[in-house]
Amino acid sequence: MRPNKILEILLDGDNGVNIDDCAQVSRHVGFHLEEENVIDDAYRLEVSSPGIDANFVNIRQYQKNIGRTVQVKLNDNTKVEGTLLTVDEMKINVLHKIKEKGKKAQEVEKELPFDQIKATKVVISF
Repeated sequence: MRPNKILEILLDGDNGVNIDDCAQVSRHVGFHLEEENVIDDAYRLEVSSPGIDANFVNIRQYQKNIGRTVQVKLNDNTKVEGTLLTVDEMKINVLHKIKEKGKKAQEVEKELPFDQIKATKVVISF
């Protein structure tokens, strides 16, 4: 629970999340919280999907987004942006463009171990 007394539940699924999914989880959790009197103080229950700009939190989200453009922030705060190519238990591979002044951009595959990744999210383009 957040300090502002909001209990936030984020739903994610391979086929997305719709409003009915959120409502069903909200009713189920709300019923059990009240029935079992788990939280003493007043609170607000919020159930939603994390949103397209949310950082990935597990390997399944990486696998689900293979082929999409991602931005990866590394532990040293550098950023790598490119197409997510592969994912395994230890690392991801991203195809990104390297542009040197006066030269044509080159696409290079970069291996990024999970222990060097601070955050990853899908890049939204319109």
